[in-house]
Amino acid sequence: MAIDNIEIHDEERTRCEVWTRVMGYHRPVSAFNAGKQSEHRDRVCFSEQPSGVHAGRPRRAEAA
Repeated sequence: MAIDNIEIHDEERTRCEVWTRVMGYHRPVSAFNAGKQSEHRDRVCFSEQPSGVHAGRPRRAEAA
């Protein structure tokens, strides 16, 4: 069975509800006002580096 050429039409799709944590509780983004929805779309994902790892800079002990 080849599944490479599967097409799903818009009327066959199921809407996905996105929730986010706001001020300590969870709310669906669809319940936000227009300004807050726009703010949510502008958010940027990031990842933190482990403690003591600084990209491009020597650690304090090495700098002295």
